[in-house]
Amino acid sequence: MSERWLVVGLGNPGSQYERTRHNAGFWFIDALDRLHVSGLKKDRKFHGLSGRARPGGTEAVLLKPETFMNDSGRSVRAVTDYFQIPLERVLVAYDDLDLPPGTVRLKLGGGHGGHNGLRSLFSHLDGPGFWRLRIGIGHPGIREAVTPWVLSRAGAADETAIMAAIDKAAEVVPELLKGRPERAMQTLHTVASSDPAQGD
Repeated sequence: MSERWLVVGLGNPGSQYERTRHNAGFWFIDALDRLHVSGLKKDRKFHGLSGRARPGGTEAVLLKPETFMNDSGRSVRAVTDYFQIPLERVLVAYDDLDLPPGTVRLKLGGGHGGHNGLRSLFSHLDGPGFWRLRIGIGHPGIREAVTPWVLSRAGAADETAIMAAIDKAAEVVPELLKGRPERAMQTLHTVASSDPAQGD
């Protein structure tokens, strides 16, 4: 098995989706790319944009699937198969309705929480045992409003908070990749939120 990591951001391709809340995972990969210059480019065999980086000296593949959210797993599986990356060395960043803007939570495993990108990953990978970076985008308050909410742009204050949290998360990724997830969690769960609790 490879010792490199796969770091995935979930989102939808195309300019019409670029600034929507549902693309917070893509924004995270862009932040990592700014820090570590991965050289993201279209890669047909991976069905997305991919690049190589070494956050903290650990080799990683960065990936933005271009299969659309509901088929993200096909792109992720192509990369894990090609590089023989085990599930526990996969980090998936995605938008989370259950967290307020400005909050990021890191955890290993868990359910899909109704997120269609995670549903797709579950169907293509060998289990749910990959790392998650949950990027808070807030909730519109009623279930019927969820789809237009995630597919629209956040207000200025919320977007600023989301971007600041993403930048903080990108800075601590090397801690996770170097086998120090507790240190990454401590930084994220205390600085990215006023509540020092470890999240769920």
